[in-house]
Amino acid sequence: MKMTLFDNIIKRHLWDKKQISGETLPLKVDQVLTQDATGTMVYLQFEAIGKSRIQVPLAVAYVDHNTLQADSRNPDDHLYLQTAAARYGAFFSPAGNGICHQIHLERFAKPGQILLGADSHTPTAGGLGMLAMGCGGLDIAATMAGFPYNLVRPKTRRIWLTGRLNRPWVSAMDVALEMLRRLTVRGGVGWVNEYYGPGCLDLSAPERATICNLGAELGATSSLFPSDGITRSFLESQGRAGDWRELLPDSNAVYDENMEINLGQLEPLVAKPFSPDQVVPLKELTGLKVDQVCIGSCSNSSYAALKSVAALLSGKTINPHTSLLINPGSRQVLQSLAAEGDLFNLIASGARILESACGPCIGMGGAPPEGGISFRTYNRNFKGRSGTLSARVYLCNPLVAAWIALKGEVVGPRRTKISIPLKENPPQTTWPDPWIQPPAKNPSQVKIIRGPNIKAIPSQKPLPDSLKVSVLMKTGDHISTDDILPGGSEVLPFRSNIPAISRYTFSRLDGSFAQRAREAKGGIIVGGENYGQGSSREHAVLAPMFLGIQAVLVKSFARIHLSNLINYGILPLLFNNPNDFELIDQNDLLEFDKLKMTIRRGQKIRALNLTKKIEIILNAPVPREKIEVLFAGGLLPYLKK
Repeated sequence: MKMTLFDNIIKRHLWDKKQISGETLPLKVDQVLTQDATGTMVYLQFEAIGKSRIQVPLAVAYVDHNTLQADSRNPDDHLYLQTAAARYGAFFSPAGNGICHQIHLERFAKPGQILLGADSHTPTAGGLGMLAMGCGGLDIAATMAGFPYNLVRPKTRRIWLTGRLNRPWVSAMDVALEMLRRLTVRGGVGWVNEYYGPGCLDLSAPERATICNLGAELGATSSLFPSDGITRSFLESQGRAGDWRELLPDSNAVYDENMEINLGQLEPLVAKPFSPDQVVPLKELTGLKVDQVCIGSCSNSSYAALKSVAALLSGKTINPHTSLLINPGSRQVLQSLAAEGDLFNLIASGARILESACGPCIGMGGAPPEGGISFRTYNRNFKGRSGTLSARVYLCNPLVAAWIALKGEVVGPRRTKISIPLKENPPQTTWPDPWIQPPAKNPSQVKIIRGPNIKAIPSQKPLPDSLKVSVLMKTGDHISTDDILPGGSEVLPFRSNIPAISRYTFSRLDGSFAQRAREAKGGIIVGGENYGQGSSREHAVLAPMFLGIQAVLVKSFARIHLSNLINYGILPLLFNNPNDFELIDQNDLLEFDKLKMTIRRGQKIRALNLTKKIEIILNAPVPREKIEVLFAGGLLPYLKK
């Protein structure tokens, strides 16, 4: 059999080779990562499972999302993560150290291994030939406890790259935006994207990571580049030459779909509000006044990206009517820029240097003004995600963003002659490993510190065989987890307190939802296409579950959100005929009967709309291997049976 990159990695990680033909693939996992917006729940769940030591070879707990310390809640949770990691056997990266995906690329990612992360942008590590996948926190906790990770079998798509980028104004970000232009935010659901071809040789490891990072916006399970000489060069720059291994697809490997992108034909692209797939050429926006520019995030905050930005800004000052914010991806990036004089150039230009963290990308500071226009090198521009509901956020590549900051408006830079040195990798460094804290040598002596904001994990009752529920919410297409449960500085500090955070459920769409749900003591949500896109945060399931939501009925689900629903015992349902979406309204009463027998047999589910006195045919997209998990009320009660 001619194997793809995905096949090559999967073959070496099957938990039980007899199950290779199943709907899901049980996998052995090499590494897991968490971040502080999801990590507190992961470690609380790990404790609830009852294991005393992490069972995967490598686990890393990062603090990069909730680094604002306006009161004690965030630092209390950071202490919990630090002490839990030391006790249970994980490395710990403290606040200010950097963004989890950038650090993991630098310090831990290995070609040919499998990484699971409680963050949707975990596929960033695919830039080094690692099969890296984002998933819900409970999946991470179960994997840390020694259970296999059951991956729903994806299809594989080969993207054949040719040509060379028209540098300096076209970058890897434009490759990612071209993918979004072609496939949309639903085009990767159920797929692994593999990039190959002569054009790969024009892309550094950090640039490859950028493309894999934004594969999450396609909904892709993962994205992969081969591990080749460019991969080895990057690992050597990190003092990790021994972690390199060549990893290529077999010649004539068979893919489910093939695409081709000629890098030389790309031009600077921009994603318009309010979705990463609203992609147009930059030149179409010429003359648009810009209030704010943000450069960084896990997409474009590498040494190479910021080195080029510093070269462009050297000796220049940004437009006085435009604010420029820069968040370096890691302490290593910041140290390298400082050592080589680039940090001086950034500061002298008028840029605001933020700490190495996610920052404005998740609405944690750096919000635009009311009705403001913000150009960002980030990966998401959903309405309100920036922290300002009325702001309009555009996504673009780092040099274009810096150019706009200088001009104060969109001005096409293509005809501008400028020399930007391309330095792909930082100089070989002995980065101070004490910033990454190893597990305790004597774990029994570590006292786990729990702040008062950390509450018990709510549990779901076993799924009943019949339901009679009211439609508490009806939404449109492409509802994101930010829409279901917002992030930002007001909400995220409650991430380990589900009763408190549940008050914000659907608050951007319907401020009365939480109260109505509590009063109804049960209900169902009805939605459109790609429901639950965006962040992997399982709080977008935990909070509705706490409020009594028992089922979610939509046209289609985003991958991670579907898995999270099953893991918490909420019944996921799909319209057999998407047009039947029009047959249900908010406040309708729906009835389901004989659910368990019907789901076990893989049959269609008949739902009665008692309000309109009509029958609607539905499907339950639950893999066979996860049916009993759903019936038990979720993964946690299932594992504890």
